[in-house]
Amino acid sequence: MTTPLDGLLRDLAPQVLGVLVRRHGQFDVCEDAVQEALLAATRQWPADGIPDNPRGWLITTASRRWIEQYRADAARRRREDKVIALTPAPDPVPAHDDTLTILALCCHDSLTTASQIALTLRAVGGLTTAEIARAFLVPEATIAQRISRAKQKIKQAGARFRPPQDLTAVLHVLYLIFTEGSTASSGNDLVRVDLTAEALRLTRQLHRRRPDDGELTGLLALMLLTDARRPARTDPYGALVPLADQDRSTWDHQAIDEATALVRQALTTTRIGPYQLQAAIAAVHSEAKTADDTDWHEILGLYDLLTVTAPGPMVTLNRIVAVAMVHGPQQALDELATLDLDHHRVHAVRAHLLDLRGDHDQARLDYEKAAKLTLSAPEQRYLRNRSRHPR
Repeated sequence: MTTPLDGLLRDLAPQVLGVLVRRHGQFDVCEDAVQEALLAATRQWPADGIPDNPRGWLITTASRRWIEQYRADAARRRREDKVIALTPAPDPVPAHDDTLTILALCCHDSLTTASQIALTLRAVGGLTTAEIARAFLVPEATIAQRISRAKQKIKQAGARFRPPQDLTAVLHVLYLIFTEGSTASSGNDLVRVDLTAEALRLTRQLHRRRPDDGELTGLLALMLLTDARRPARTDPYGALVPLADQDRSTWDHQAIDEATALVRQALTTTRIGPYQLQAAIAAVHSEAKTADDTDWHEILGLYDLLTVTAPGPMVTLNRIVAVAMVHGPQQALDELATLDLDHHRVHAVRAHLLDLRGDHDQARLDYEKAAKLTLSAPEQRYLRNRSRHPR
């Protein structure tokens, strides 16, 4: 569970890293120094109290760690005195906030997606390697290796420390972090709140810096709308509850109102993009008082636009569900037959459509296929239950 101290450190982590990189370069060495400073703060501040200038304390501590590492490098020992003498005092008041620049470095196009995610969570999110490993259910050594390789690739690529003009890669990484948290691809839990909360926090930070960016606004709205439904997505025993069966009174309607306003603002003032359209679809679902009140014609129209702006198999699959709700299951099944993708969600959608058509025996087989292909325990239980009790 995140504490106020955790939140403070995670807010300050990219700011401190930005100061060090601006002074010294060497992103890899600076990032290690900042991590050590954060660990020192978690040990000392609970006992001694949070200092009056926590940012300055972290900058001072991280700078000392950087100097210690510099001293350990025999090849640079001759420049040691000069570096120490030139190291300025920490800023008492933030002169720069380099969070966005650090995010862009972590999402450098020389890195794999897995490395971008791991480095973002550590350098910008302030999570430890162990916390990231727990969130993704992989060994700590795997995450440590990803982070180490990512920092070396950034160094080899000669990435420059400057604010990004294009946020495409940054938004994609934040979206992937949130998506993995909101519907975990493996494990016993459907939702990993640590990941969704971190993605939301970072996206809010970014939105404060770029409030007029339409796609960033759309992404924040999409996250808020998805997270607003979290209390209703599982029953008391952790079983998955589909959207149509959820208790909508438990949704976070304050978050829905905030997100809906963001969607309207983005759609009416900026160029329309994929995240805005996904958020608009989520808003239509969220504004319906019951599942029967859902405006599927509007949703299908939005998916038609999304298919043009950001085509992909999952967009096509979701559009097919909307086709079934507007034009009936047979037309949707005909379109599904043209989708060449062996994924558990394809089998799950086919089973759902067969159920709607009344072909329950074939639906059972597809639910079983879907259950075998997913690594998510809650999804497996839900799909197997549907195979035994088709509608």
